[in-house]
Amino acid sequence: MVPTTSNPQPGLRHRMQHLVYGFFTAQTLHVAARLRIPDLLADGKADVAALAEATDTHAPSLRRLLRALVFLEVLEEPEPGIFVLTEQGGLLRSEAIGSMRELVLLLSGPESWTAWGQLEHGVRTGEVAWEHAHGQSCFAYLAANPQRQAAFNAAMAEGSRAFVPMLMSAYDFSDLETVVDVGGGSGDLLAGLLAAHPRLRGTVFDTPDGVADTARTLAAQGVADRCTVWSGDFFQSVPSGADAYLLKSVLHDWDDKRCVAVLRTVHRATRPDSRILLVESVMPPIVSTSPSVAQVVMNDLNMMVCHGGRERTVAEFQELLRTAGFQLDSVAPCPAPSVMCVLEATPVTDGTQS
Repeated sequence: MVPTTSNPQPGLRHRMQHLVYGFFTAQTLHVAARLRIPDLLADGKADVAALAEATDTHAPSLRRLLRALVFLEVLEEPEPGIFVLTEQGGLLRSEAIGSMRELVLLLSGPESWTAWGQLEHGVRTGEVAWEHAHGQSCFAYLAANPQRQAAFNAAMAEGSRAFVPMLMSAYDFSDLETVVDVGGGSGDLLAGLLAAHPRLRGTVFDTPDGVADTARTLAAQGVADRCTVWSGDFFQSVPSGADAYLLKSVLHDWDDKRCVAVLRTVHRATRPDSRILLVESVMPPIVSTSPSVAQVVMNDLNMMVCHGGRERTVAEFQELLRTAGFQLDSVAPCPAPSVMCVLEATPVTDGTQS
């Protein structure tokens, strides 16, 4: 029961204040990434004057930003006006292994910022907030703005590179010979799998914009001779006859009707012994306050705001698969701190597809 006759405890007020200030943090990190502060500090310490000159900023104002970054544990200030990068801050370096710079730029950039400002409209109407804010879908917006499309691709590639070891820990790809990565974008995920499994061959399938840099990625990873690149529309067709079809973070972009359409396209391409591997965050039936659940819940809101998609429970994935002609066979969680799971399903061939 919520108390109504006494003042809230100071700790509760502090907690609520921290929540309210959340957007301050997002924009602080965004500006730090835009100014490349972590890159400038990658090789050692620097003072405010040097950083202001390198970033073409107003030194007193930059000092205030840097102090906030110290509070956020992105930087340290070992002596007044001198700043160094922390291990956590290293995740915002552009060239760091596991870098999250592109994700910060994507999620707290002006387009997403504007769309999230329409959250109330989306909750009241059920409409997609991004479309209300920008007059077109997120993917149409990206297609019409090459720079933002490139930024989106970079953020997705960044996440895929970091995710490869977790995916291989959750699922054994050693008995497969051919894999199609549906919506595979830059190819970083499939390239990592191919590098770890020398007999595996693959195909990256995505829109023409999505695969713009895929050939370069495959060549850089040394797997171009075992991987082809196809462009197209996964609502229409995907390459046929593979052992497995991998869909990572694809279904959460779409509503149920569109998800079933994608899955039916894949079903038409499968052999009776093919399998489909959905790599998605899984929403628990009842939400708790654990950090992993918070990530799923907040990303669910982001999908609602930006795409009209959603995160789903195992039961909801099972129903989508059943409707499209698949049966769900297993669910394997990826190792923490990932919140992803691998849902393996196989095609039903006895005429039960809806």
